[in-house]
Amino acid sequence: MTGNASMLLRELTDIFAADGPIAAAVPNYHARQTQLEMAQAVDEAIRDRGTLVAEAGTGTGKTWAYLVPAFLSGARVLVSTGTRPLQDQLFRRDVPRLREALALPVRAALLKGRSNYVCHYHLDRLSRDDRALTSRAEVTQLRRIQEFARQTRSGDKAELSTVPEDADIWNRVTSTRENCLGQDCPFVRECFVLKARREAQNADLVVVNHALFMADLALREEGVTDLLPEVDAVVFDEAHQLPDIATQFLGTHVSSHQLLDLVRIVQAAGLAHAREAANWGEVGRGLEQAAGDLRLAAAPIATLPGRHATFQALPDAPRFDDAMARLLERLDDVAARLGPIALAHPDLDAALKTCLNLRRELFRWTQPDRAGHDAFTAADTADAGYATGPAVRWVEAGPHAVRLHSVPLSVSSVFSSFRRDHQAWIFTSATLSLQGRFNYFVDRLGLKDAVTRRWESPFDYAVQGILFVPRGLPPPGTLPFEERFVEMLVPIVRACPGGALVLCTTLRAVGHITELLRAAFAPEDGERFVLRQGEGSRRSLLERFRAGGRMVLVGSASFWEGVDVPGEALTLVAIDKLPFAPPDDPVLEARLASCRARGGNPFVEFQLPEAALSLKQGAGRLIRSETDWGVLVVGDGRLVDKPYGKLLWRGLPPFARTRDAARVLAFLTQRGAASGGSVAALAGDDRGAEVGCSD
Repeated sequence: MTGNASMLLRELTDIFAADGPIAAAVPNYHARQTQLEMAQAVDEAIRDRGTLVAEAGTGTGKTWAYLVPAFLSGARVLVSTGTRPLQDQLFRRDVPRLREALALPVRAALLKGRSNYVCHYHLDRLSRDDRALTSRAEVTQLRRIQEFARQTRSGDKAELSTVPEDADIWNRVTSTRENCLGQDCPFVRECFVLKARREAQNADLVVVNHALFMADLALREEGVTDLLPEVDAVVFDEAHQLPDIATQFLGTHVSSHQLLDLVRIVQAAGLAHAREAANWGEVGRGLEQAAGDLRLAAAPIATLPGRHATFQALPDAPRFDDAMARLLERLDDVAARLGPIALAHPDLDAALKTCLNLRRELFRWTQPDRAGHDAFTAADTADAGYATGPAVRWVEAGPHAVRLHSVPLSVSSVFSSFRRDHQAWIFTSATLSLQGRFNYFVDRLGLKDAVTRRWESPFDYAVQGILFVPRGLPPPGTLPFEERFVEMLVPIVRACPGGALVLCTTLRAVGHITELLRAAFAPEDGERFVLRQGEGSRRSLLERFRAGGRMVLVGSASFWEGVDVPGEALTLVAIDKLPFAPPDDPVLEARLASCRARGGNPFVEFQLPEAALSLKQGAGRLIRSETDWGVLVVGDGRLVDKPYGKLLWRGLPPFARTRDAARVLAFLTQRGAASGGSVAALAGDDRGAEVGCSD
């Protein structure tokens, strides 16, 4: 170890010490050896420009464990998060607090995708079009956005809480890559997107999210390199989300809604700036008709399970292929009409770019054709910057739209190829390993030379929590399962002094279980108020849940992770059944088929690891601090009864375990009356047992 490295390790030891600068700046700080060790591992990876995969259990303090060495390294660092809320928290809370604690002049920047920033040009256009607003609510929203644009420094829509982030009006006052006017924009000097990118280029540390990072990789494949700055190190927080996000962003997704948006864009630009060049109403109607024909050709898909079909299994494939061919011809016609006049006005140029982009994506989706012929040879594909390798193609049909998807079967070679020479990559999350092994995560991202490290949570789970798998419930998927699950759950919820989070594996189950719980609880009699996913934004539901104290919140996939409710606002997490992915998911189906074809075991290699990681995420919602306590209920007896169940519950935090509802109720009653009791004693379990969830 060099002298400088030895000095830095001593500095890290001092910084994370009980009497160090962090302890002086942060109330109730606890010095943790695991946090220090992780910081030392991150520092080594940055110095050696290596790849580190670091699993840190809840409560390790992983955020500062990577921020401190990033601050001290002198390197330019990019931090990528799984969600925008964590991105905002890092930039607005964690980075400033640490910068102040260490008294370091670190320049930090926050960078999001362009759809998060108000566009002066499109806001001005909307303000001048009285017919574009669809309701009084949008009139009010527009007025608030106009005032916000005059006062804000960043233009980030997340700062305007009075207009919901998912409000449709944001689509009309933000830009896309195709309709951005670039240097031709009359508001270019005021552009919030360019300002954010300039600040990122000049920063020591830039905070982004995985979606933007992957969008940058996809654009680099097309030769666009001005989105993210060049850095010495990249830290991926919430890294367990990366494989799925990479799969989506390295694929193709086109909907009939995009085609109808193009119709409106072409007609508006043509009539405003090139009225005599074509009959734009007729041009638009022709494209709209072709998009409608494609939707009608896909209509039989809406009757299939999951309302989707793969390219190889499309019902009435000849009709669909003919409709696609006519749509491509219409797009060619639109592009031919826009081409000669595109330079006459930026709106015409933006319309042309949008048309060409959709045409390119749709044609890529059709290749190879049904005879196996591919218009792109391997060399052509590489030259064009397209990701090579087998892809999964499918069509999704709804009552009002059709969507075409194509994603790579594997992203390992593509993702790993984007690592720059002499650039450090650090991946961290609480859920990266299975039984202490990182093979599944490492293989999916092609991280062949990664160093893997793992640190357990400092929490005493056997004292703070109890895992309850009830006896006697019907098998999941049978008709009475959800009724019996709720019957079992109601007395536990009633005995619980805090809030309850019910996690379901499907949206259908969310609806049914919510109905059953609402029938059981009468808020007017002082009982629980039941919140349901979809009856408000995720953020608003969580805010109500935290503030309500004794509420029940029922949700599915988006609530299995990223929910942080410490204290007695959450003392019960109930999971209806093991989170195995639906077998009709097109991507999973293709991966399972590929695994079988090479003689592998799809259940062991894909389905079981995915379920284990998801279950680990869901269970992680319960204990968020040293003083938290509570009950984790898993209503699926397969966790105990099936041989593979042991692999799943061994991956959970080491809670005390029981199958006796009376012991759970006794624990809740006693713990609710006086905290600090031993859960293991109340549950009657030996915490180190290797015999499943037996009494």
